[in-house]
Amino acid sequence: MAASQARVRYLRVSPYKVRQVLELIRGLPVDDAERVLQLCEKDAAIPVLKVLSSAVSNGEHNHELDPEELFVARAWADEGPTRKWGQPRARGRYFRIRKRTAHVTIELERFDTEELEERRRRDETSGRGAAVAQRRRAERVRRSRQAQAEEAADETEDEIESEELADDDTELALAAEAEAEAEAAAETEAADEAPEDEAPEDEETEDEDK
Repeated sequence: MAASQARVRYLRVSPYKVRQVLELIRGLPVDDAERVLQLCEKDAAIPVLKVLSSAVSNGEHNHELDPEELFVARAWADEGPTRKWGQPRARGRYFRIRKRTAHVTIELERFDTEELEERRRRDETSGRGAAVAQRRRAERVRRSRQAQAEEAADETEDEIESEELADDDTELALAAEAEAEAEAAAETEAADEAPEDEAPEDEETEDEDK
């Protein structure tokens, strides 16, 4: 039984192209497989690298396995549904286009105890173990810094949105105050004009009484 596995379905790449990449990493340790995929020039290497990273994460978090002790035991690509497409051509002809899909599966297993001891002894002799540990430590630091930068960016966006909302509330309050002042001024003008209009009527009534 596989120690860890990952699968992607309906990958929009031909199974023929994916199998060419899987042949390069089958049987390799995880570190070597990742380096091979990173240096591979085929387009199918990018989704295969993502599947491999997912399998490593599953083994590390779900089964508490050390990624340095894992290797690619099995990797295959099954053919998925084909989307038939086409283009009209000259003289009533029709050019058929087939959009292939693939289901990719990668299974990882842990090295045997004897193999692990042999690998550790070989790494200590060549000094490769320290380099690998340092590279993994640098990768963890890079991921943590990237996560912190994303959190800081989200906080900055939230602050900007809150400031914009506060500015909008301030503008609305100022507009309401200006409208209230305008209404008060209009009422005051109307009150001042009312007695002047009534004064001539009072004078006419006095003349009639005389």
